[in-house]
Amino acid sequence: MNSARADAVTGGSRSARFLDWIDARFPLTKMLKEHATEYYAAKNFNVWYVFGVLAMVVLIIQLLTGIWLTMSYKPSAADAFASVEYIMRDVEWGWLIRYMHSTGASAFFIVVYLHMFRGMMYGSYKPPRELLWIIGMLIYLALMAEAFFGYLLPWGQMSYWGAQVIVSLFGAVPFVGDSLVEWIRGDFYISDITLNRFFALHVIAVPLALVMLVVVHILALHETGSLGPDGIEIKEKKGADGIPLDGVAFHPYLTAKDLVAIVVFLILFSGVIFFSPEMGGYFLEHANFEPANRLKTPEHIAPVWYFTPFYAILRAVPSKGLGALLMLLAIVALFLLPWLDRCRVKSIRYRGWTFKLALAIFAISFVALGYLGLMPATQTYVILARIFTGLYFAFFLFMPIYTRMEKTKPVPERVVWHE
Repeated sequence: MNSARADAVTGGSRSARFLDWIDARFPLTKMLKEHATEYYAAKNFNVWYVFGVLAMVVLIIQLLTGIWLTMSYKPSAADAFASVEYIMRDVEWGWLIRYMHSTGASAFFIVVYLHMFRGMMYGSYKPPRELLWIIGMLIYLALMAEAFFGYLLPWGQMSYWGAQVIVSLFGAVPFVGDSLVEWIRGDFYISDITLNRFFALHVIAVPLALVMLVVVHILALHETGSLGPDGIEIKEKKGADGIPLDGVAFHPYLTAKDLVAIVVFLILFSGVIFFSPEMGGYFLEHANFEPANRLKTPEHIAPVWYFTPFYAILRAVPSKGLGALLMLLAIVALFLLPWLDRCRVKSIRYRGWTFKLALAIFAISFVALGYLGLMPATQTYVILARIFTGLYFAFFLFMPIYTRMEKTKPVPERVVWHE
């Protein structure tokens, strides 16, 4: 007994000495305290607060599966499609890695869109978190760029023609449009050099930028503090020990809750991978199972579902230049939210009915535009796209007016538990 106890004490002291050795050379313990064990967040986080963690999980999945895919992928117009087929058919567990990556792309946008919507509901873009919101939007732009560059890599029919349509949009830029399109393609048409440069951007440049932005986003979040669903700054009310009265340590309390969400997410994620990886053509388009052919245009060209809301805005107007401008403004408007919203109340729980109605219409418009972007450009669908495009932009254009005039509820001084 005494010998076993002595061994345990000796082992513990060795671990402590090893940790001290690391801390003398790298602030490991300090970092864990600042960002985990002594980082306090509101104790009433609800299910809407798990999507940021899930985005981190999907990012890791994408990075790991992407590394394995590059080991067998050949970035050339002659071999790209065949190498994807080789991964799917001949590489051991290649089909699983490829489906994890393709499903992960859609899962990434799903959790990011829900994460952004949570920020809009609870006012996570309002002071002092304006910069945090801007960094988050830059992550969204980097994610869109990463998805676009990866879209061409399978060198299938929809990859080729979808990239052709999206790249041609830069031709709408005044004066330098044609030269800009040629510079992006690296040729007079989508070719081998385009595939090579998109591959380099997809596997090196954009992932590096994305990871750095995520790190900066987390640092900015932990500097300002996480905003709970009540919109209360918990740092303003602390106990004698300096700990927020309405806060709990991120680890182990919130990490335990996040772990449950991660397990549920991975179950759903696995279900899609094993039973419906193509998701009826929404995650992997049927036309992409044919090799790219410059002489054969698909009957209906549409981007992947996560780009379709902006694609519908593009098609809503007959002018290519105006459509491209509106598509750009649809993204820029999200950056301006901290300055467009004039209401002092942050959380939707205590805001007036005008903001709640406007946010609901905005969400419906975004989903409707996503659906319309998948449909053929018939007259009916174009008219509907124009209506929902107008509603989408109305949310931002009139925000300074209806947010200044809305009647809000009194915000409690302390965190309130809601059943």
